[in-house]
Amino acid sequence: MTEPRAAAGHGRSKLPLHWKMAIGFFAGLLLGLLVHYGVGADAPWVQRFTAYVTQPAGTLFLRLIFMLVLPLLFSALVIGVAEMGDVRALGRIGWRSLGYTVVVSGIAVLLGIALVNWLRPGAGIDPARAQQLLAEGSERASAIVGSAGKQPGGADMLLSIVPDNVVKAAADNTILAVMFFALMLGVGLVLTRNNQATATLQRGIEGLFEVSMTLIGLVIRLAPYAVFCFMFNLAVLFGWELLRSLGAYVGVVMLALAIHMFVVYSLVLRFAGGYSPARFFRNVQEAMVMAFSTASSNATLPTALRVAEEKLGLPHKVSRFVLTVGATANQNGSALFEGVTVLFLAQFFGVELTLAQQLTVMFVCILGGVGTAGVPAGTLPVIALICGMVGVPPEGIGLILGVDRFLDMCRTTVNVTGDLVLATAISRGEEAPVAAPARD
Repeated sequence: MTEPRAAAGHGRSKLPLHWKMAIGFFAGLLLGLLVHYGVGADAPWVQRFTAYVTQPAGTLFLRLIFMLVLPLLFSALVIGVAEMGDVRALGRIGWRSLGYTVVVSGIAVLLGIALVNWLRPGAGIDPARAQQLLAEGSERASAIVGSAGKQPGGADMLLSIVPDNVVKAAADNTILAVMFFALMLGVGLVLTRNNQATATLQRGIEGLFEVSMTLIGLVIRLAPYAVFCFMFNLAVLFGWELLRSLGAYVGVVMLALAIHMFVVYSLVLRFAGGYSPARFFRNVQEAMVMAFSTASSNATLPTALRVAEEKLGLPHKVSRFVLTVGATANQNGSALFEGVTVLFLAQFFGVELTLAQQLTVMFVCILGGVGTAGVPAGTLPVIALICGMVGVPPEGIGLILGVDRFLDMCRTTVNVTGDLVLATAISRGEEAPVAAPARD
């Protein structure tokens, strides 16, 4: 996001961030493998190097992420709900969009979690080595995430979602309670009659979002160095087992995204939108290619708007509202990816998640799909936060950073396509589309 501006400011091209991350990934991996098989993880200098250099550097990166994640998610969720629910201007369109987003995001997360539980890409790691990494990182993870305590169950879990003190909930890192407050605040902005005070409040929250995004962009520029540190530490401990699990993880993510894209979206198009799936995918190819290239829903928005109106012939009032809000608030691919990643890391580190914890992950991922920023690497803060909620070491995020750019491109394609599917489904029953032959 900030790389092109930085390059322009210096009058010369710079190496893209994702290439820097790839270099850090492979450099840390190769060096860690050499140390693992050549020296061994128990060598005194290796232990000192990881304890005083690579581990603190990775922890610093995670602390910066956690410092910004709450204001980012809070502001994005409030804005997403406030814009989606402009019921006085768009009536049923806003509520239908919200209902579709929740249902389809829920299907996406459920699909991803089911595949991870079935295929278990993170299983098979030597339990002793996994426990070693857990023991080494538990104190640092606790310092980053805070003490989560025992997860409440049953009615207590439902009651804990509604905070009696939102400031205390934020201080205790009770993210579900903070998200609930953000949802209520967004609904309140929708239902409150427009006046100068509420407009000022919404602009202030939008300003908080912009500032948080700017700072996240600065922190993400440190990711290549953090990737090197994470991968070195993990490769020193796990050796080739790491590559096997990472390849299986990428395969499961790709399989889940493909099923959601071509099966779930096709069913929605056929039965909710009355639109031919084959014709739809042929018409939206330009937007899909742009999304894959930029890995940003926001950057693809102008192309998606043009495709919706010129290729799909959707009503302007529907496409402009749905696609603009959907760039932030309809992130099916991101929600799926977050669920798969959290469960993969839990399997990798031998953390057994109960059914209640997996349902909590699913719920937060659905909300995260509404509050995830539509920019490259926008899901990383959400994943780190969910890991802390369910007791998975946040350090494990270093596993996926090296391959995240490619997976980000894939899930962004699913996100943008999902926005166009949503606009097509919502358009049914509205004013007649321009390109009637596109429908069956």
